[in-house]
Amino acid sequence: MADTPFDASLIQEPLVFIDLETTGANFAVDRIIEIGLVEVDQNGVREWSSLVDPQQPISGFITGLTGIDTAMTATAPRFAELAPALLERLQGRLLVAHNARFDYGFLKREFARLGIAFRSRSLCTVKLSRRLFPQHHRHSLAVLIERHGIHVDARHRALADARVLWDVWQCWSASLSPDAVWAAVPDIVGHVELPPHLDPALADDLPESAGAFAFYDGDGKLLHSARSANVRRQVLGLLAPARWESTLVRATRRIEWRECAGEFGARLNDIAFSRAQRPLPAELYTWRLHERALGDFRPELVAAAPENFVIDQDDYGLYTSRREALLALRKLAEANHLCFSLLGLGDAAEGKPCVAFRQRACRGACVGKESPALHGARLQAALARIRLQHWPHAGIVRYIERDEFGLREDHHLFDHWRWLGSVANAADIPAHLTAAIADAPAAFDPEIYRVLNRFMQSGKIRAVALDSLADTPALSD
Repeated sequence: MADTPFDASLIQEPLVFIDLETTGANFAVDRIIEIGLVEVDQNGVREWSSLVDPQQPISGFITGLTGIDTAMTATAPRFAELAPALLERLQGRLLVAHNARFDYGFLKREFARLGIAFRSRSLCTVKLSRRLFPQHHRHSLAVLIERHGIHVDARHRALADARVLWDVWQCWSASLSPDAVWAAVPDIVGHVELPPHLDPALADDLPESAGAFAFYDGDGKLLHSARSANVRRQVLGLLAPARWESTLVRATRRIEWRECAGEFGARLNDIAFSRAQRPLPAELYTWRLHERALGDFRPELVAAAPENFVIDQDDYGLYTSRREALLALRKLAEANHLCFSLLGLGDAAEGKPCVAFRQRACRGACVGKESPALHGARLQAALARIRLQHWPHAGIVRYIERDEFGLREDHHLFDHWRWLGSVANAADIPAHLTAAIADAPAAFDPEIYRVLNRFMQSGKIRAVALDSLADTPALSD
């Protein structure tokens, strides 16, 4: 389209208003099917748009929403063919989009598939609308169209929606003033200052999503790891100029992160970061109850290497050393007036009072004042709070976690409490499991057990059996 005259005072730097239509909202599996741009600079206003072959079918829902079907995109260029011209149109411009995380995220993924590290400053018009008009509670594109009386050729078509954004910008500039609009931009786009010894591209690469991150020194030693609901915000907070003289920032030379759909995946990856330099102990310990006689239960300390550790039906507590396990049992005995002799904690001869009885902290099971069955019942009641959960599934399952915006879905793979890794695309599960089985057996990690157990109880994640992988051997075999 030829240049369109406009009031140059509306802009302070080159802009590109952009909208994408996609096969869905999941960054990992969905693809772009249409791109629409409105470029605005001192030379005027130009428009550009194209359908894109996503190389996958378009669902009836998306066709109903956009009017774009598989037949329409079958003859369209693939993203790889459009990439050079598109990159030229985007470079050096402030990218403006409604819910910019969606459009910018899809562009980054598509360019990444081509080996291109696409980076751009982006401005979200949802955030800008909230900043300019805090008195309004709703800021969807449909609401803005109605609020400002904007004419729309066709909703949910890329170029039409990009035009709407440019029209909205002009309406804001007319009702407030161009300077008022631009005054709100820096706080949303943000100018990030990083320590001079770190790559400045880091500010653009960090994801505004849940995940885990790790700081490393020049020798690759882990300095700090954490999880966050917004990795970018937390990492940049740690790297703020006011912190540049801190020991952490001065020592940091590399930062890694793993983007996740939500808190569960973030916790798992935080553990993975720390485990890389803080390995599991050689053995894990638990107390296992044995019934010596009817009702007479006695604890036995059992140990196994993390690769071989399997929870039995009557296991209690999870410890990383023998000393830790004995100390925990002793504290439990003292709190519940249990007999040290029957628990195997003391060295008193059979029939003689244990040390706890002599201190009036035992009810006398050691000297016949309490029956072994009653003591066994009290022991079971005391241990109930630390009873380990037996694996409730037949074998490998995936726990599905979705982000709050529906842009990402993670599939966390587990077998007998062992984390086998996660994938963002269900289609990648078979290949991922094949590789996992070929590698060394997955270890039982107490921290991962506790995290998974907690999330299972909360109902925030949903387990799905891998029926199609029923013949896959369990890694705990």
